[in-house]
Amino acid sequence: MPAAWAATLLATVWATAGGAQEAAKPAPDFTILLRRMDVDVDGAPNAYGPPGSHTLDKLRDARYRGLPFGKIVGYLTDDDHPNIPIVQGPNDPYPGLYISQTAYTDPAITTPSNPLRYVNAAKINYVVLGRKERKLGARLGDFVTVTSLRTHRTVFAIVGDDGNPSGNEGSLHLLQDLGYPFHDGINGSVTHREIEVHFYPGSNPQHLFFRTQAALDAAARTHIPKARGTE
Repeated sequence: MPAAWAATLLATVWATAGGAQEAAKPAPDFTILLRRMDVDVDGAPNAYGPPGSHTLDKLRDARYRGLPFGKIVGYLTDDDHPNIPIVQGPNDPYPGLYISQTAYTDPAITTPSNPLRYVNAAKINYVVLGRKERKLGARLGDFVTVTSLRTHRTVFAIVGDDGNPSGNEGSLHLLQDLGYPFHDGINGSVTHREIEVHFYPGSNPQHLFFRTQAALDAAARTHIPKARGTE
């Protein structure tokens, strides 16, 4: 290969690599003031169960946007029969209850029927990824800070679920951590513009998964050092 051609090829390779790196650069962080925030219990092993079970939410809320005949998105169903739920076994946290899912999962657990694969809404702060946030560069697993303009509290969270285009949902633990007196997903909603979410796209490139809020807080402080911490 002539030297001139080799130099041109090398320059092209470097330019392409640089372009790929530029394309992979995370989007800038941004803030969204939500018009409301409903409590999401998805991922909690006691979120849903057969009628009459003592659970954190109603079965209707496990359907897409809460529509009576919407697709079931809150718990695992049979592949061949999408209206038949998969139940937890005797060694699972809540035998007989349904296996509630989140879009963000533990990469170390690949078995869909393992309830521990999903982000536990009763133990972890998470927000739901909406259409607008996705367009601005946010992705599942990203770290965020969430502030209540009413309680004046700021906490760390992750983007842990999707399925609601509005993004107006947060985990039960998140709302409790912000100081709201909610105990389940049945009657829990913040109905005013008082929840502010600051997104940090690309802040969790290793797809870290958390089982305790303390572990999430520690990781968030490391990965987004300029973020506002908890009080």
